[in-house]
Formats: sequence, structure tokens, C-alpha cells
Amino acid sequence: MLKEAETWLATRSWSATDRPLHRVLAAKRASGQSVSVVLPALNEEETVGDIVAVIRHDLMRQVPLVDEIVVVDSGSTDRTSQVAAAAGARVVHRDDILPRIPAVPGKGEVLWRSLLVTTGDIVCFVDADLKEFSSDFVSGIVGPLLTDPGVDLVKAMYDRPLGGAAGQGGRVTELMARPLLNMHWPQLAGFVQPLGGEYAARRSLLEQLPFPVGYGVELGMLVDALHLVGLNALAQVDVGVRKHRHQDGQALGRMAAAIYRTAQLRLARGHLIRPALTQFERSADGFEPRTYSVDTEERPPMAEIAEYAERRVA
Repeated sequence: MLKEAETWLATRSWSATDRPLHRVLAAKRASGQSVSVVLPALNEEETVGDIVAVIRHDLMRQVPLVDEIVVVDSGSTDRTSQVAAAAGARVVHRDDILPRIPAVPGKGEVLWRSLLVTTGDIVCFVDADLKEFSSDFVSGIVGPLLTDPGVDLVKAMYDRPLGGAAGQGGRVTELMARPLLNMHWPQLAGFVQPLGGEYAARRSLLEQLPFPVGYGVELGMLVDALHLVGLNALAQVDVGVRKHRHQDGQALGRMAAAIYRTAQLRLARGHLIRPALTQFERSADGFEPRTYSVDTEERPPMAEIAEYAERRVA
């Protein structure tokens, strides 16, 4: 590992227990900063309500760490919105945010738009498919941002079991993202879960970053943040174990293609490859090709959006 990455791993990797909640709350009161939690959601009625309920109970009622919980629904066909609202979240539909720019499918699209409907100085993103959710996922990654003004972005790290086997989750991370980072951005090689959906950042950073609209958003954000604020402004916190529903192999292939595309754009923006991925499915007539487009669009930094600037002035 690059010496700089080794040093970072030793000095910018913590456990959630390193910052007791009373210390985090004291730092929040002293700084006057506010915290927003955003859950991007698409057909997550089975899990989103429990996540919202735990955050509200542990971090809003018992202690005043979180100021708002916003679920951004990106077109669910189940009861995701109703369940989230019943649990106490403010639910906003993706298409109702910045309607002059037509929305496209993708996780990054939802995260980008969420900046317009949240107010926190610190924004914490949490995937809506987590099971056996612990509020440490929020307090653990928000803690360094409140206690250390030199930290701008914090990723959660955790074990990801798969089928009862510890550490076997995160297949796209191991097969695509980690090799890319180690080869092209070795400063970021110390991140345990570079593609994890649980991370928190200062709004002042997020509003300066472009957002890939799809699954490349996490890798793109890490790489762009590295160049914008430097490695020492990035950190990670161990929050235990992450349990969630797993995608099938073909869905993982599409994710990997989007992540590779995001990396490729950052490596050589003047050289564009074919943004498509062909996969195969067996039918009665044998294997049939299915070709999918790869997410290529990126949203500009939110600071460049007129509506966002007007909201800040107001």
C-alpha cells in the first residue's frame, strides 16, 4: 500500500465507539451545526420504516443529534412512501424536486436532488434496504464531522455477510472498485467500503461535487472529493455489520459497468468508450443477449444550480 494511504489508514480510520454520543452532542451544540439524514428509496417498504423509526427514537427523541429525516422516493410502486411517512420521515418524491430538469433513473440522481430539499450543514446518506439497522450507522459517521473541523467526508465501514458467510458481500467492490482505486487512485486504497451507501459529508463539500446519476455516484464522489479537499479531509468509521438484500449477478454486472464508466470519465474525459453492456439470459431457444445502456450522465455541482443559489440567499 502507498505510504500515504497507510498513514491515512492509521490516523483517519476509527470505530463508532471512539466518539461517545455525549461528546458528539456537545460538539454539535458548540458548533451550532445541523444534521440531515437522507434515505434514497425505491420499493423498500419492508425496511424503510424500521430504519426511520430507529433514527427518530435514538437520535431525535432520546438525544437531539438529527434535525431532519428525509426519504426521497424515486418512483416506488409499493408502499414505501406511506410506510416511511408513518414512521415519521418527511417523504419527497424525486420528480417533485427541481422539475425543470427532467429526472432520470438512478441512485445518484436522487442523492443530488436531495440537497435541494434538506437544510442540514451535514448531510448523512443511508441506504433504505438495511436490515437489523443500528443508529450507530448515523451517529458513527456524523461524529467526526462534528468533532473535527478538518474532516469533510466520512464513509461507514463494516462487515458484509453473504448467505451466512462473513465478509463475502461487496462483490462489486472487490471485483471492480477496489482494483480501480488501487491502480489509479492508490491514495484511496485504505477505504474498506468505498461503494458503501452510508456516508456523511459537509454540505459545503457536497454542493461542489458533480453527481453521477447512477451507481457510480459513490466512487465518483470519493475520487472528486480527494482532488477537491485532499486525503486527510476524508475518513471512515467502523459501525459493525451491514445486512441488506443482495442483488443478482446480472444486476451486479450493470453496477460494475456504471462504476467503470465513472472511473473512466475521470481518468480520461477526452476518450469515451461505448457506454453499453451486453449480458446473457437463457431462454427456451438458448442464450439470448440483453444489452443495457450504462449510466453516462452526471449532474453538475449543486452550487451551479440557480434554484439552489436562490434558496441560500432566501
